Formats: sequence, structure tokens, C-alpha cells
Amino acid sequence: MSTEIEVPELGEGISEVTIMRWLKGIGDAVEAGEAIAAVETDKASMEIEAPVSGTLTELLAEPGDSPEVGDTIARMESG
Repeated sequence: MSTEIEVPELGEGISEVTIMRWLKGIGDAVEAGEAIAAVETDKASMEIEAPVSGTLTELLAEPGDSPEVGDTIARMESG
């Protein structure tokens, strides 16, 4: 089953993040809760975690891109 990874709500007043680097690549196996991307906001640096265990299948944002909260930045196959 395909799962979309979206930019989560990160706090009041934060509407976008900047992708600093991907910690996992296409084809990598990841566990639920494992960090897959390092991002920055105007207030802090943080990591985006995999919502489920599975394999990362697609990266939709490049380092330097600034997706908004709720935007899909990657896809993975669960299971």
C-alpha cells in the first residue's frame, strides 16, 4: 500500500520548511518513526519521520525546496 509523507504541523506560525537533506534514499527500508529528512524552519531544525514501516519509493522535494505544511514530499510502500 502506498503512503504519502507530508510536511507535518510543526508549530503555530510555521507554514513551510526547507528541505536540508534526505537521510534516506529511494529503495531504502525504513521503520515507522525513523527520520527520513532533515528540515529547517525560521525557528528550528528538525527531522521528518516515516509514518509507517516500508520502503521509500519516491522523493518529491529536493534539498533547498520549501514545501508548505501539508504538502506531499515523498511516497513509500508500507509492509
